[in-house]
Amino acid sequence: MCAPVAPVRGVNDLVARAARGDRAAFEAIYAREAGRVYALCLRLAGNRQRAEDYTQDVFVRCWERLRTFRGDSALSSWLHRLTVNVVFEDQRTARRRERRVATAPDGLPDAPAPAVEPGDRMDLEEAIAALPPGARRVFVLHDIEGYGHAEIAELLGIAPGTSKAHLHRARRHLREALER
Repeated sequence: MCAPVAPVRGVNDLVARAARGDRAAFEAIYAREAGRVYALCLRLAGNRQRAEDYTQDVFVRCWERLRTFRGDSALSSWLHRLTVNVVFEDQRTARRRERRVATAPDGLPDAPAPAVEPGDRMDLEEAIAALPPGARRVFVLHDIEGYGHAEIAELLGIAPGTSKAHLHRARRHLREALER
């Protein structure tokens, strides 16, 4: 006679246990979701160190707010939205801080894209990371994550037309970078 096998617990059980303070359940959620969260952070930040920091921030915020997860959507969807909010909140804060210190000469918060030496080849991730911040954010949200321009405009606090212009700019930069 075989010993009974413990039932496999789903993500909803993990969430419920973690919301009650079960660290092992939260660690299981982290192990399951950290790769996707990091990948999104990397695409939005364009920098590995910042992506690692953002990933950590997302899971700290997740731990703090897990009790608010109602289960109306998948946990991965809730974490996706949480990730986007954490990254953009930090980037908005950084932009406000920069504006207080110094305003860019043309009045725009975007920095120029890093120069690529002629003859250097770039892969797509490097090319995305090299985009100006505003163009990179819109490109990732629109072309990779599937957001519409109205949603992007609301998330970033810009006009839909500005979102479209940033997307055009991002695509142009990417074409140029990848043709080298």
